[in-house]
Amino acid sequence: MIPVKLASIVLAAAMAVGTSAAAQEHYPSRLITVVVPLTAGTTIDILARLFAESLSKRFGQQVIVANRPGAGGLIAAQAVATAPADGYTVLLANSGHAILGTLNKNLPFDPIGDFAAVSLIGDAPTLVTVAPSLRVRSLTEFVELAKAKPGAINYGSAGVGTATHLAGMYFAAQTGTDLVHVPYTVSSTIIADLLGGRIHVTFAPAAFTLPLLQDGRLLALAVAANEPIREPIAVPTALAAHIDYQNATWYGFLAPAKTPPPVLQTLHDAIVAVGADPELKEKIRAQGITPRSIGLRDFDAHIRNDMDRLEPLLRTIARSN
Repeated sequence: MIPVKLASIVLAAAMAVGTSAAAQEHYPSRLITVVVPLTAGTTIDILARLFAESLSKRFGQQVIVANRPGAGGLIAAQAVATAPADGYTVLLANSGHAILGTLNKNLPFDPIGDFAAVSLIGDAPTLVTVAPSLRVRSLTEFVELAKAKPGAINYGSAGVGTATHLAGMYFAAQTGTDLVHVPYTVSSTIIADLLGGRIHVTFAPAAFTLPLLQDGRLLALAVAANEPIREPIAVPTALAAHIDYQNATWYGFLAPAKTPPPVLQTLHDAIVAVGADPELKEKIRAQGITPRSIGLRDFDAHIRNDMDRLEPLLRTIARSN
């Protein structure tokens, strides 16, 4: 009897492994949902829809976008963190996702540990943007003004702990300036107040202010990247002014942490493949984002390295909350 029982156990185990492998081999076999933490029409929503359309064609399965805005990205993140780890529910997030735990001490999920990074799709370097009424024409002049008037220069962000808040904090730390943070809940109000002189500067990707930069109503003093921007506007690097300020908002796909590695690899490969299409790349660039991909496991490291870079700032925010 023992050999028969043993044979049955071995057969059952083999069937289970075979069934699991077969399920993974046939991924995807049904609809995939891309959850987005912001409303329709935002940059991240536009990116999600561009990739959903291309992935639908590649997989031969429908890929849809579900907008779950609210609570600074918590609603969308929790929806994916608690979804089945099978690759059929994924999150398109940006840098703000990684710092959710800093601002919310009692989260029912871990923004880092409960997610597996699938694929980076690009990043958007920060622009130091001012209104011409501030009467500075270069980053050097701006830093000199800020140092001459500590606490008198304020910057607007999309809210406490957001990527634009951290970008401003990081700039102040790198330049030794005392800038006053003004958090907003409606992004369009930042633009209105910047134009009206109620705030002096914002630290945000080009897409946020591009039309106003093109028509001259706002001025980009520098880009926080290794290379200057040449099109559609010309913006020098902060490094050219001898200021070590490099900062960018990353955008990428995340899945529940326990998603099987073969499924993650299939997703990663498909996202990289469709992202390499020249037409899609141009549409991404039109959003002020530089298309970029890295290895599947490298994306996890990229997120953690970004967290390490910002750790001193995150501690400051945590103490103030």
